[in-house]
Amino acid sequence: MSGLLKKTLYLFLGIAALLVIAAIAFTLLFDANDFREDIAAEVQRSTGRELVIEGDLELSLFPWLAINIGKTTLGNAPGFSDAPFVSFEQARLSVRLLPMLLRREVAVNTATLDALQLNLEVTRDGRHNWKDLLESDETADAGESGSAAFEIAGVRISDAAVNYSDAAAGENYRLTNFRLSTGSVARGKPLALKIDFDFELQPADLAGDFAIETEMMLDGEAGTVDFSRVEISVLGIEISADVEPFSYVEEATPTARIEVDAFSLKSLMERLDIEPPVTADPDALGKVYGDALVRVTDAAIMLSELDLVIDDTTYTGEVSKARDARGTISMDLAADSINLGRYMEPADESAGGGGEAVPVEIPADLIRSLNVRGGLTVAEAWLSGMKFENVQLGLNAGNGRLRLHPVSAGLFNGKYEGDVQINVSGDVPALSVNENVNNVDLGALAKAMFDRESVTGSINGSFQLTGRGADLAAIQRSLSGNMSMELLDGAWEGTDVWYELRRARALFKKEPAPEPELPARTKFSNVKATGPVKDGVFRNDDLFAELPFMQLTGSGSVDLAAAKIDYRMTARILERPEFAQGASETELEEFTEAVIPLKITGPLADPSISPDIEKMLKQEAKKKIRERLTDKLLGGGDDAEGEGEGEAEAGTEAETTGEKKKKKDRDQLKDALKDLIGN
Repeated sequence: MSGLLKKTLYLFLGIAALLVIAAIAFTLLFDANDFREDIAAEVQRSTGRELVIEGDLELSLFPWLAINIGKTTLGNAPGFSDAPFVSFEQARLSVRLLPMLLRREVAVNTATLDALQLNLEVTRDGRHNWKDLLESDETADAGESGSAAFEIAGVRISDAAVNYSDAAAGENYRLTNFRLSTGSVARGKPLALKIDFDFELQPADLAGDFAIETEMMLDGEAGTVDFSRVEISVLGIEISADVEPFSYVEEATPTARIEVDAFSLKSLMERLDIEPPVTADPDALGKVYGDALVRVTDAAIMLSELDLVIDDTTYTGEVSKARDARGTISMDLAADSINLGRYMEPADESAGGGGEAVPVEIPADLIRSLNVRGGLTVAEAWLSGMKFENVQLGLNAGNGRLRLHPVSAGLFNGKYEGDVQINVSGDVPALSVNENVNNVDLGALAKAMFDRESVTGSINGSFQLTGRGADLAAIQRSLSGNMSMELLDGAWEGTDVWYELRRARALFKKEPAPEPELPARTKFSNVKATGPVKDGVFRNDDLFAELPFMQLTGSGSVDLAAAKIDYRMTARILERPEFAQGASETELEEFTEAVIPLKITGPLADPSISPDIEKMLKQEAKKKIRERLTDKLLGGGDDAEGEGEGEAEAGTEAETTGEKKKKKDRDQLKDALKDLIGN
């Protein structure tokens, strides 16, 4: 037996030696570069494309059947650009020889490809420059049995670039610094995959970085791919996805549950070379995270079961983006609570004190980019101290026009309804509003807007206004339209108009001032005002107010931009005021006979209400002058003389017709002179 083993061993050693000698001889005598032209001709014949191999071709046999190809370029398909379809600096592929010969096992070592440049094009009529190659592959694979064992140790692509240009859609995508690596590739085994690259997207003008790592299983017979958990990093945002199996034979329409780790939206904007907004709360937009179910269909990319958190606000619902040229975004969202003041520009405190808010610019560029339809509901929203509840907001944006309609919300036990439109399609943004408030708590509103507790009651209002300007301050100065307001069943706290009237009378009469009743307040049952707005100023000529002790009428203006009020009014005291405490009969008699001038002036947040003393003095002087002139012109004793004669002749016959006519003419002349002097 030992002799047989020796002979067998010698036989195998001899065969191995022959193989080694043959491999050495093949390497020395065979030059793969001699076949460049033949290879290029065959490629030209089968694909119609030009193949240029500039680098060396290297071939080895043992223990690996290996080929190494230097710089190579494959031309574009006819009818496309002159740019090469694909090029690379070096490619290497090796197959273990003996398993392939003895057991039909294809064991491929790691395949490498360096400096790949791939150019993908779509013409205006929808033709693709890679379609012919896919058709050639399908024809070539049709007769294969696929029974041989096949495994690749891995694939490595480094320093690659991919350019995708779609003339039909007007889009261009470029990937650079592209790297791809895989684990073992074999039938029936999962494939580990890792890809990372930088990207530039036009016309979105978006650039950044992307990385993905996953494990996937391909089912060649079913034409499906099944991913395990996918880890994605894009622009510094970490995303995890559980992807359901989907077909890759036709257009891919995957479904996945995604989770987004917390990230800063301001930091993301900085990475995109977008200047982040300066917000009143410096931490605003600093925390964004969430999860959703993502579905890709032929018509749209849809996010449902959305649970998104931005700072302290949670949004739920669904969002979709159409897969067409317009790319319209549709949404139906609900939010729990949001403080909008956090996202406004901070107050300017450079001048000290409380600081004035800087003008809020209209985000024209953002509005021009929007193409959104849908609705948003918010359980509660805070803005400038005002709390809106059960907010219903309809949103329609496109072609530089943004409309918020319908808009409704609960506001301080009342209701707000509105229609707000912003048009930035022109050079100067234009704003129009059609708003109504009903039964809103006036005290709470004043406290929120002006931090004053000087008024109570409820307010109804209607505002139809338009304005133009780059910021809200400019729009306020240009406002035009109409306004109407009504205040009901309230009081002006801190001011007692009845006391001020009595004090003004005492001052005028040079009498001691009456004792005030505290706390000072003036009740009202109804206050109405309507009028036009022009250049940011509301002008009103029909002010009417009902107080328990008097009625007010008047006119004036409110500068909406400067928040200042200037009104002149006249007051008529009722015959018996409800609360005339402390007033003497003389006071009541004088007040009920008089028409009292009042004025309201000062800042809208804290105006001053007082009798118009100057006008009162003028009225009194005018009254005395009129009485004196009348007496002098007509004679002060005529009436007395007539009355004396009447008494003397009492019981006698009636006056003669001539005397009656004379007295009647005198009375008419007296009344006419009074009116003339009064006017």
